[in-house]
Amino acid sequence: MEGGRSAGCPPEDVIRKVTSHRFAFCGAELAAVYVVADQGRELHLAELTGNRGILYGLPAILALAGHSPAANAFRSGRPLWLTPKELASFIEDDPHHFPTRVRDGAPDSPARISLGALPLGHGAQELGCLVVAGQAGDGFSADDRSLLELYADQVAAGLESVAARFAGRRPPAPQAHLGQSLVPDQGGAFILELDTGRMEAHAHVLELLGLPPEQFDGQVETLLACAVPDDMPALMAIVEPDRLAATGQQLAFRIRRPNGELRWLGLRCRVEVDSGGTPRRVLGVVADATYLRPSADEVSLVQRLSATLAGAATIREVSRLAVAALREPLGASRVAVGELESERLIVTALGPPEPDAWPEVWRSEWRSEWPDVSLSDLPTLQSALRGGHLSLWPPGEALEPGLLGVGPGGLAVVPLPADGRMVGVCLVGWDGEHRFGPEERSLLTATAGLVGQALVRAHALDAGHELATMLQRSLLPRKLPELPGGIAVARYLPATAGLEVGGDWYDVIPLRDGHVAFVIGDVQGHSAGAATIMGQMRTAVRAYAVEGHPPDVVVARANRLLVGMETDLFATCGYVDLDMEEGIARVVRAGHLPPILRHPDGVAEEMVVEGGPPLGVLAEAEFPMTEVGLLPGTLLVLLTDGLVESARLPMEEGMRRVCEVLAAADPVDAGEVADELLVGGGRRRDDDVALLMLRYDGTGDRPKRSHWTVWRVPNAVLHARRFTARILRSWGVVDTLDEALLVVSELVTNAIAHTQGEVGMDLTLSADRLRIAVNDASPRSPVKPIWVSWESTGGRGLLIVEATAAAWGSVPLSGGKQVWAEIPWHPESDRRAG
Repeated sequence: MEGGRSAGCPPEDVIRKVTSHRFAFCGAELAAVYVVADQGRELHLAELTGNRGILYGLPAILALAGHSPAANAFRSGRPLWLTPKELASFIEDDPHHFPTRVRDGAPDSPARISLGALPLGHGAQELGCLVVAGQAGDGFSADDRSLLELYADQVAAGLESVAARFAGRRPPAPQAHLGQSLVPDQGGAFILELDTGRMEAHAHVLELLGLPPEQFDGQVETLLACAVPDDMPALMAIVEPDRLAATGQQLAFRIRRPNGELRWLGLRCRVEVDSGGTPRRVLGVVADATYLRPSADEVSLVQRLSATLAGAATIREVSRLAVAALREPLGASRVAVGELESERLIVTALGPPEPDAWPEVWRSEWRSEWPDVSLSDLPTLQSALRGGHLSLWPPGEALEPGLLGVGPGGLAVVPLPADGRMVGVCLVGWDGEHRFGPEERSLLTATAGLVGQALVRAHALDAGHELATMLQRSLLPRKLPELPGGIAVARYLPATAGLEVGGDWYDVIPLRDGHVAFVIGDVQGHSAGAATIMGQMRTAVRAYAVEGHPPDVVVARANRLLVGMETDLFATCGYVDLDMEEGIARVVRAGHLPPILRHPDGVAEEMVVEGGPPLGVLAEAEFPMTEVGLLPGTLLVLLTDGLVESARLPMEEGMRRVCEVLAAADPVDAGEVADELLVGGGRRRDDDVALLMLRYDGTGDRPKRSHWTVWRVPNAVLHARRFTARILRSWGVVDTLDEALLVVSELVTNAIAHTQGEVGMDLTLSADRLRIAVNDASPRSPVKPIWVSWESTGGRGLLIVEATAAAWGSVPLSGGKQVWAEIPWHPESDRRAG
């Protein structure tokens, strides 16, 4: 159609031509629908209903350029109302566009016939024109005109639904649509007086509701009581005068007739205001709205979902089916299904699954295949779940970023009930502006009950799997620590083949003196037992590492621990102790894949590292250590074999692919590089995948360090003080020298007096503090005395250290301990003192 008027017009071969139905509405006894045709040059009669004797012989085709009432109203975009006198004048000016019965001057026409022509649609949706006629001697009243205009909106909605139904595809045979009328033959009007609350409802309204006239008391509440409870909030909202003035939209809602029949009705309202702008009356039109629905498949969709959920045996499968059932039918941009576990939302399925499609707060919690988010970060969601009711948030609502990013154009929060409690939640979000209809509420409410019950069934069927999943999730680190001189990221994906959970784990352990341990491992098998061993091994490795043992000793002790557990399972492990200041990495492998390095020049390669056997095989196995230097800008990648090996992918080929992805990646965003390595994870995974990556940047100002082995001689404290004074003066420490010497005296004295074996002292000067640490071979931690009398000959040392230093403490170290103290240092004051 020229000028864009063809947009949204229904195909001509699915338009009903001429029909005959009982029709009477606000003084009109005949209604004719004309639709745009012939590329916008003509109006074709699509449907004629009512008493055709009033205007016998209406033209089947009207030229848009002609002088007919329908053409004039269509071109102007405004209703045209003709009283009998005005109609007679119109006929005299252009007799060719009027029926023969009118032109011939029949006894009942045109002297008593009033006519209205109302354009259908607006803007790009200019669909046609509705012509109504009735024997109203003085013309249609103002109220009748307003109500007929609302009725025309109902007809336009029907035409739009036909256009939307066949848009972009070949229309079916004509009879596919002929079962429904474009003009609702059952409809009525009402007028609500806002100051008194009284309502005048036409007989057709009461008939639609199944309410006998004698039972209607003139109160709006009586009619609202017929609505389905789920649709009541939307129905109440649209009859609020301030909302009507702003929207005036079509609303479809459901009512339950006395015989139990569920029926869809359409409602349109208009508010009349007085001279001061105060709402005075509400005029509304109610009609059968079945024709407004493009298809009647909501019930079948719920039935199909119920049938498929009956066979779902896992939480993952239930969630995936729910996402598929909602996203496409609702045209949603995002759908998330999650379980409620304590105060966290454990997401079990997402559509789309890509991390960059979800808000930042979700991506920051993406530690496994799906994120798990704290409900405290989503207070709106937390509040909605407490109420347990469906919550709909239109565009522009003030939501926290974690929810606003899910549905900026509209968000539905659907709690999933089962057994009298909320077991999960479904989030449905739209990017574009979305207005919620009652049919969507019906679908979401029905789906919520089905999915909630299915989740409970899946838990019962899959208790072992869920136990292992919970155990594994709780034992993996929730967040990686912030590191000086680098950024660490981790990813974990469980296997998609089978139900059992594996034993892959990873950890990042900050150590003393700027060292950090990066650990990755894989326990044999997929079971709750494997997850249990994984947790024990991770805890053991962390404990040995924090004690200060070198990497080979840490791995050797973890091996002996696993052997002593008398389990049939073994584990592989990769351990990297990295000096973040010097960039020196000490690497130990126990049957695990070697780390992969991406150098600053873009070259990616496997690190050549000597290896030992898996943990738990030989009690006295040796684990050689390899030392490698890292340059700032290097990516260090530790991974498990699930990423590089499967039944269809040899390990050598998988490692080569990882190196290719790393070489082509931009190391600026380590998280994005990790995601790129997992992009191929859309395939079916036979094993779990754990990935730990560090981008090593190096530290700017390196601390100064020095070590002294204390001799066990009578004047050992004097030698320690002299060494300390010499070192600190060479470092420029003058202002705090006396405090440092006092702390050294007390710590060295305690170590010499109360322990046996070697005693060592470490001095570390950083940007703002001096750290003094004394190491000895006794595992007993020093005990500060509660009270010291004047006669006591000892026990004051720790009190002096506590009074002098800003902080002090004791940590286990390689079978012994380290007692440390920190003294604040200000370079500016030392420069002035010098």
